Amino acid sequence: MIGALVIVVYVATGLLALYGLVRTAQGRHPGRDIRIGVGVVEALLVVQAAIAAYRVLAGGVTLPEQGTFLIYLVVSICVLPIGMQFAVTEPTTRWGGAVVTVAAIGTGVAVWRLAELWAAANV
Repeated sequence: MIGALVIVVYVATGLLALYGLVRTAQGRHPGRDIRIGVGVVEALLVVQAAIAAYRVLAGGVTLPEQGTFLIYLVVSICVLPIGMQFAVTEPTTRWGGAVVTVAAIGTGVAVWRLAELWAAANV
């Protein structure tokens, strides 16, 4: 994984979580702005996952817990789209922003765990 990209993902998930809280406090349903934010973070996650998967599967990097790493890699990509789907399912509720916040925090934790597993390999 690339250290700078990990930091960018941390910042992006943190900002998305904060914005979800703001939208919840305003009592507004997640709109196009949150969808764009989720899309940007998801694009960063896909780039990170592609680089990491290539380095693990074809690049010769050996991790002590390779299976766990790959599972966290898949989870980090899946959490935000699933959370967004739940957030926009009910168009009249104000809690969609909170759902996006929880998904962004969960994604940040998954990326944090990925970084720990990568660091354990001393790469």
